[in-house]
Amino acid sequence: MTRAGDELFIAAVKPLVDAMGGEMLPPDEAGPDDVVLAWEGTDVVAVRLPQLADSLDHILAAMERKKGKPLADLDRKAKQEVVRVLEARGAFSVRHGVETVASALGVSRFTVYNYLNREKEA
Repeated sequence: MTRAGDELFIAAVKPLVDAMGGEMLPPDEAGPDDVVLAWEGTDVVAVRLPQLADSLDHILAAMERKKGKPLADLDRKAKQEVVRVLEARGAFSVRHGVETVASALGVSRFTVYNYLNREKEA
């Protein structure tokens, strides 16, 4: 049985969980890697976070939605900005991150590395 404020709390955190690509489930179904959120001393909802590789795909899809077109259709400067944002978010610490980003941008791995190196030299 849920308390009246619980539904409001769940509604408040849902956009954040969606943005991360997570899944919300009842606290009693939480696994050892899930994060249980409590409100006013009571466990209200559990959040199952995505695997890092899934997070990268989710981030790329969100960036495409925000840009309003496929990332591969962006100009060079916009692609460099995407790489900067992804680097700041740790995208290249994920196994095959460079390859995944290169594919989404429609460029080679070498080009992504050039964008990364250019940023370090600036």
